[in-house]
Amino acid sequence: MKQQQNNQHNVAFVLGNGTSRSKLNLNEIKTRGTVYGCNALYREFEPDYLVAVDTKMVNEIIATGWHKDHQVWTNPNKGITAKSHVNFFSPHKGWSSGPTALWMASQQGFSEIYIFGFDYQGVEGKFNNVYADTFNYKKSQDAATFFGNWLSQTEKTIKEYKNIQFYRVINQGSFVPDKLQGIPNLQHITFEHFEQKFKGSTYTSQNLQKTSI
Repeated sequence: MKQQQNNQHNVAFVLGNGTSRSKLNLNEIKTRGTVYGCNALYREFEPDYLVAVDTKMVNEIIATGWHKDHQVWTNPNKGITAKSHVNFFSPHKGWSSGPTALWMASQQGFSEIYIFGFDYQGVEGKFNNVYADTFNYKKSQDAATFFGNWLSQTEKTIKEYKNIQFYRVINQGSFVPDKLQGIPNLQHITFEHFEQKFKGSTYTSQNLQKTSI
C-alpha cells in the first residue's frame, strides 16, 4: 500500500457509520485533513479513501462505477465482480471495514487521527447504523450487531501506533468500552470539544459546552 504523499494538516478523520456520526459536517472536515470512510458512505460523500471489505458492498460500489474515479480499498475475495480500479490490501488483516480504515490511516504518517461513528453499542438494543433500512444493510429494528471483533481490532491498532494521538469523538455520556479506557494515546472527547478545535465541522449549536469525556 502506498504511503500518503501529502498529509494535509497532518490530521486524518476516520468515519465509521454509527449514528453518532450524523453530527459531522462531512464537507467541512474534508478541508481540514484526509478522510477515510467505509462502505455506503460513498452514496453521499467522497472521502479520500473508501474501505469496504464486505463482498456485497464492494460489488455495489463497482456496479455504480464510483471506484473508477475514487480510491476504493478492500481485501482479496473471489466474489468481487471486477478487479480493475480496485485496490487490494496485501497483506490484509481480515478485519471489518471500520477498523481496517483506522489501520490504513495509522500507517500513513499522521500525528492525529479523529475517529467518528465507532459507537459499538446498538441504539436501545437495535441496529446502529446511519444506512439502516437501505440496500445491503439490516433493518433499524433488527437486533444490534455484535461488536466484540470491531472493538478488539480498534484496540490493537491504537496500541500498536503509540506515536499517534487518537481521538474518539462521541456524544456526551456515550458508551466507552473498558478495552478503550486507560490507553495513553487515546482520548474520548465530545462533539462540543471537537467543534472548539475545528470550528464549523459539526452541525451543533453555537452555544458550545466546555466539556469532554
